[in-house]
Amino acid sequence: MRADTELLRDLIAVTPGIVTWPGRGRPEAVIRAAESVTGPLPRSYRWWLAAYGEGSLRGRPIATPDPVPGLGEPGLLDDRSGGGRLWFHEDDDHECFGFALDRAADGEWPVVVRSRVTGEEWPFADSFAGFLTVWTARAAGLREGPNPAVARLWRATPGVRLPDGGTLLGPHVFGARNDAWEVRTHAPHWVLVGEDGGGAGLFMRRHGRDRSSLYRLAPGAPRGEVADHAEPLGADLFDWLDRLPGPASG
Repeated sequence: MRADTELLRDLIAVTPGIVTWPGRGRPEAVIRAAESVTGPLPRSYRWWLAAYGEGSLRGRPIATPDPVPGLGEPGLLDDRSGGGRLWFHEDDDHECFGFALDRAADGEWPVVVRSRVTGEEWPFADSFAGFLTVWTARAAGLREGPNPAVARLWRATPGVRLPDGGTLLGPHVFGARNDAWEVRTHAPHWVLVGEDGGGAGLFMRRHGRDRSSLYRLAPGAPRGEVADHAEPLGADLFDWLDRLPGPASG
């Protein structure tokens, strides 16, 4: 799934801990110069370089091809970029995040994380856009997502704009919208994952066996077992998305 860059801009703008500076987007010539060494860069990271150029997560820099002198920002092409990985960020826990160069798919490279203490490595996101989304979810106390289906979505994109004008929520707005619907108070085993263009809520189970089915509920606070008084939309969030007439993403 391609990342929705409009929603990604929203996430970057409102997420505490993600810092960018105006006017530092990298020109195409700089990006191409980096690619002359690395090969094609992942689509959403390339977008980040053009739009922002550089930034940081809780004060720890995200690598860029031509770091500004004196700021201590790691260059994309430093000596950590070997071994089939291109490292672009290291956090305060000594975990390094990088692109898996051997796993390109649809113009993106998945992001892996490696402990510099143990050397252990594991998957983190499907793309750089997914990396920022999952990082935001974790920073907001949502882990990778409130259920496996939403976690899978966030590994690729910070939400989806729907054809009817609605949206599947990203982690940057998830808490506020669930609070507005009073979900934890009235339906604690459920979660609001989106809203349609008519103001209805899109719900999935947070707990229980079936955490992949999607339901639409008319505006108003949910009650107890949402499935008892909501319209079922399908048994799988991603099958439902595939059936939509051209959802707006990326």
